[in-house]
Amino acid sequence: MAASRLSFRNITALAPMVRVGTLPMRLLALDYGADLVYCEELIDIKMAQCHRVVNEVLETVDFVAPDERVMFRTCEREKDRVVFQMGTSDPDRALTVARLVEKDVAAIDVNMGCPKEYSTKGGMGAALLSDPDKIEAILKKLVTGLSIPVTCKIRILPSLEETLSLVQRIEKTGVTAIAVHGRMKEERPRHPVHCDYIQAIAQTVSIPVIANGGSLDLVKTNGDIEEFRKAAGASSVMLARAAMWNASVFSKQGPLPVERVMEEYLKYAIRYENNAFNTKYCLCQMLRDKVESPLGKQVQVAQTIAEISEAYRLQELYQQTQERLQARRDVLESSSQPDRPVMDGDVTTMAVKFERREYPPQITPKMFLLEWSRKEKLEQPLYEMVQRSQDRAFQSTVTVAGKQYRSSLWSKSKKFAEQAAAIVCLRVLGIPEGRIGEEDSGLVCKRKREAKMNGITEEEGIKKRHVAEQEMDNSEMAAVANGDHHKPDTPPE
Repeated sequence: MAASRLSFRNITALAPMVRVGTLPMRLLALDYGADLVYCEELIDIKMAQCHRVVNEVLETVDFVAPDERVMFRTCEREKDRVVFQMGTSDPDRALTVARLVEKDVAAIDVNMGCPKEYSTKGGMGAALLSDPDKIEAILKKLVTGLSIPVTCKIRILPSLEETLSLVQRIEKTGVTAIAVHGRMKEERPRHPVHCDYIQAIAQTVSIPVIANGGSLDLVKTNGDIEEFRKAAGASSVMLARAAMWNASVFSKQGPLPVERVMEEYLKYAIRYENNAFNTKYCLCQMLRDKVESPLGKQVQVAQTIAEISEAYRLQELYQQTQERLQARRDVLESSSQPDRPVMDGDVTTMAVKFERREYPPQITPKMFLLEWSRKEKLEQPLYEMVQRSQDRAFQSTVTVAGKQYRSSLWSKSKKFAEQAAAIVCLRVLGIPEGRIGEEDSGLVCKRKREAKMNGITEEEGIKKRHVAEQEMDNSEMAAVANGDHHKPDTPPE
């Protein structure tokens, strides 16, 4: 369904739902038979600050905020099927955001029906229903400024006459379709949906009308979707809560067991590194009355995707996925960054990684750097760590003799990040790092030989050194307490 010939007639769609309509749920709905999927409402002010990033690791397009949060993530699989819904009250800002995402989505939708305060307090959502002039201005700006279809989603007004007058004005703006939630903005899911209003709207306008609001009373199975469409006299149907509870409602074989649906959802969350708390929220919505079950309680206390995966016995898939993604990161980062020193401000960087298999047992670059610093009577190396939010990877910067060094590649653990920083420092200074095949440098290896000659293992030698150094530290503290500020010859490790 290419965007240029995108149809809103005779389709079923996943409705826009806050915290639910992220990439895993949208892909799941498509798997089960949805024709179109709407993302959650995204506020124009926040989206306008984002920049578009092609994520080659996940094979997605990400729209990333200044604080590095991914506000919207999409992929090639849904490109011609995903509708970007925004919350807006300003025509110019709406067009700015729409143009930002225009090449990556199938259509743009304006939210004019959300009754929640976070939307209405900014003049967005259902607040627009009382300002038809602004509705016209926003929709006309989008229709004339974009190459993809523009739609909107409304709620009905207190009277049928007002509602029909509004939709006629909306149709004249040139929008491709209109979705109608058959409740007034004051009404909630417990109130019955007004199918008669939707039917009257469908008879009044010539553009496709998408019926919404039937999840609780009218749509429980796939067969109910057509019944709801007929009752509302609409071209198409949009499902929210029925799909949130069990996305297989879109399947002609559905609904399937919710346990199976949750597992398929979680696989997408793992594959696309979905936010853990967003993933947990969606799973809890699917659990419904089982949220206090042993599984539900395990999901509720989980803090990471790894812990959620363990609850569903998908930890092996999670680990395999992480390894595959990390391997892809390594390849991409290595190919894009030369293996030579590059200055990043005051820091000397190189694209290197610590590979444990390249070093003998009990030997690491950090040990070599420490011993070299001692030999040169320098202060011991100082390591500073940072963690990247999107994948929780680590990067360390080491300071030696007043100069800083780090690897431009990110590591999966703090220990590996520090080893990589040490490698950069050693290579820049031309100092052996202890790799297998290097000539004996007389640094760490000498100590290991001495330990063997004395008939002790390396582990025992390390323990003895720690004891000696601790005693030295204690004697130093005692000396300071007695007014003697003489430093010991060897700094502690």
